[in-house]
Amino acid sequence: MSENPAPLVDPFARAITYLRVSVTDRCDLRCVYCMAEDMTFLPKQEVLSLEELDRLASAFVRLGVRKLRLTGGEPLVRKNVTGLIASLGRHLKSGALDELTLTTNGTQLAKHAEALAAAGVRRINVSLDTLNPDKFRAITRWGDLGRVQAGLDAAKAAGLQVKINCVALKGVNDDEFDRMVAWAGEEGFDLTFIEVMPLGEIGGEMRLDQYLPLSLLRQRLAKTWTLTESSHRTGGPARYMTVEQTGRRLGFITPLTHNFCESCNRVRVTCTGTLYMCLGQEDAADLRSPLRASDDDAVLDAAIRAAIARKPKGHDFVIDRRHTAPAVGRHMSVTGG
Repeated sequence: MSENPAPLVDPFARAITYLRVSVTDRCDLRCVYCMAEDMTFLPKQEVLSLEELDRLASAFVRLGVRKLRLTGGEPLVRKNVTGLIASLGRHLKSGALDELTLTTNGTQLAKHAEALAAAGVRRINVSLDTLNPDKFRAITRWGDLGRVQAGLDAAKAAGLQVKINCVALKGVNDDEFDRMVAWAGEEGFDLTFIEVMPLGEIGGEMRLDQYLPLSLLRQRLAKTWTLTESSHRTGGPARYMTVEQTGRRLGFITPLTHNFCESCNRVRVTCTGTLYMCLGQEDAADLRSPLRASDDDAVLDAAIRAAIARKPKGHDFVIDRRHTAPAVGRHMSVTGG
């Protein structure tokens, strides 16, 4: 095998440099836009071991991925996951990887923040949609906001940079957006707003009722805050502005009102070893079989290259009165946040 294999490039000449790996489909919350309350989780034998996840992620790094994000479900509920993160940190030390990070709901951060920093993690994304304890419990179905706030304090103490991800939910948290911007500024956090995505059945709630275009949110914020365009990019889909009053970045992820497919540099691997080349398409590739069929990484590398050769140009997310069913049947917790 070549020591410097050709990089991963899709059919539209986009280099694939960003991999999101779901380490578990399980979560300790049940956010109403993400999961059904009574979720059925994967049998453990279908889930890749931590060693297999390490080998799979490392294959992508060898093939040119420069940014690795661990997701879930909630990644920090996976037993011994900090051992996996510490192992993957070797790619930071070698210079093969630019960034190792994760997206978390914050409930386990108080326990793990120091270990994350020691492994080479420098920044994390924390999903938080409200600063109201009662509303937080309603959105998450049983979560404790105080536990998340303790996790955020631990992350700051460990020296981790924090970006808050807030899903904009009409009629739920749309009275808090100004407060979220102010709070993020006070805490020294960046903040990104995200549109609801049509993924998975979630029970009685209708996504059309939850959906708030971020163009409207941005107009509302502009009445209170001075927002200036920013050229900042993290490798993800967010487009950033600077809030002049706080000096913090404010991001917008708009898969519906303005998709970001033309510059897509990322793919997702689930905890079962299924590779999704696009969040909004069902086409996928099985990497678990080649991973387990041979200790020769050439077999795995070939399967990855064959999958990237099928990466589509973009997704087809739509939410309107004619499209109220999920565009994709799998839940976000399955694909990875």
